[in-house]
Amino acid sequence: MNIYEKALKAHGKWQGKISTELKMPLDTKEDLSLAYTPGVAEACREIAKDEKAMDVLTWKKNTVAVITDGSAVLGLGNIGAKAAMPVMEGKCALFKRFADINAVPLLLDTQDPDEIVNIIKNIAPTFGGINLEDISSPRCVAIEEALIDALDIPVFHDDQHGTAIVVIAALINALKIVHKKAEEITITLSGAGAAGYAIARMLNQLGVYNIYAFHRPGILSKNEESKYDDVKKEIARITNHGEEILTMEEAMAKSDVFIGVSGPNLIDQNMVRSMKKDPIIFAMANPDPEISYEKAKEAGARVVGTGRSDYPNQINNVLAFPGLFKGALRSGAKKITETMKMAAAKALADLVDDEELEQGIVIPSVFNFEVAEQVAKKVEAEVK
Repeated sequence: MNIYEKALKAHGKWQGKISTELKMPLDTKEDLSLAYTPGVAEACREIAKDEKAMDVLTWKKNTVAVITDGSAVLGLGNIGAKAAMPVMEGKCALFKRFADINAVPLLLDTQDPDEIVNIIKNIAPTFGGINLEDISSPRCVAIEEALIDALDIPVFHDDQHGTAIVVIAALINALKIVHKKAEEITITLSGAGAAGYAIARMLNQLGVYNIYAFHRPGILSKNEESKYDDVKKEIARITNHGEEILTMEEAMAKSDVFIGVSGPNLIDQNMVRSMKKDPIIFAMANPDPEISYEKAKEAGARVVGTGRSDYPNQINNVLAFPGLFKGALRSGAKKITETMKMAAAKALADLVDDEELEQGIVIPSVFNFEVAEQVAKKVEAEVK
């Protein structure tokens, strides 16, 4: 059987990937009296007096909702909420395995942004944090921003910010290998959706000034912003400061780094060869990248990363979101800030040792179980 057939069989065998578990015993009458009636009333009374008691008396402080409308499931598109359930269960399993955070999948049978915001606002008291998942751009940005303003718990759209955090971590280490500084390099960014927007913002925060961003019709430029949706407008405002009209080939020839969050086979070996000395290629389209790992290396790329697990330097969000949420929940943060995201990226970068850097490894393994705790500690330190 291939991997898809094996996965389908495994899902059927287990009827999903997650379950609930009991933390208190329920074996005697006294156990029942403590966990439920009449003893549970005392916990309710305490919370009625002070809502903060939920953090101590319930699971809230270590529990996240993983929420989708199924409008942009990775590699599958708008398949609807029900079909997205296996992905949401998977995300919940990752939260539990890598950060010991309880996570609950919630499917929303609507794709209306206002309705999504209202639903989440009304179920938020159950949770310590909200992880938005697989919601299409530009809607996802507006939904996240509305919820950040409305709620006093962390809200995080992982497809945007988780991707950006891991990209920045990989770039920090890749620049060490090629002995270049962030403020001196030029980057071609392919993909002008939510992930591209978050990456561009974090690149600016890192000190990268020269970025050429592309969507399907071509390069983004401020003088064309009347044609763009809100997300592309924001990307145009923080990239291509000279308002140059370039093809992807022309931009690549001026660049040190290529970052792809777009589609398969968009760049070729000649484009890689045209880049500045020791090019860095992060081709992250899944399952087929903008250029294959082998072709990028053959064309002279010094560092190559992809979104795939079968090659080195997998740019995988699981390196970011478990530790980020762990730190945010543990510290009682009300929001996930830009400084917390950058702290997470730098923590990831620091987990790669000098010997790995010499081999061109720029990001930790997803099975390095130190990652979540180290990221959490750095994130906690940034909570004011």
